[in-house]
Amino acid sequence: MKKHLNLYITGKVQRIGFRFSCMQTAYKWGITGIVRNKSDGSLYVEAEGDEEQLKHFVEWCKKGPIWARVDDLRAETGELKNYKAFDISR
Repeated sequence: MKKHLNLYITGKVQRIGFRFSCMQTAYKWGITGIVRNKSDGSLYVEAEGDEEQLKHFVEWCKKGPIWARVDDLRAETGELKNYKAFDISR
């Protein structure tokens, strides 16, 4: 069964390729949704997939790419939006 998560990620997560790496990881796990930079230096992600896919994706997001430093990741369940792909949003 498909689920929707809203992820709030803080730390050194901008200007290091996190969004692009996030998109690649989403494709790897079959996740759809969006990732976007926030003005406070954090990232916001909406991710949709089955529970197992989301588990792997969130585990990756807790670390991010090699240059990242994730200080905190908060995940909230949201309403399905039935994204067709995973995109970097502005």
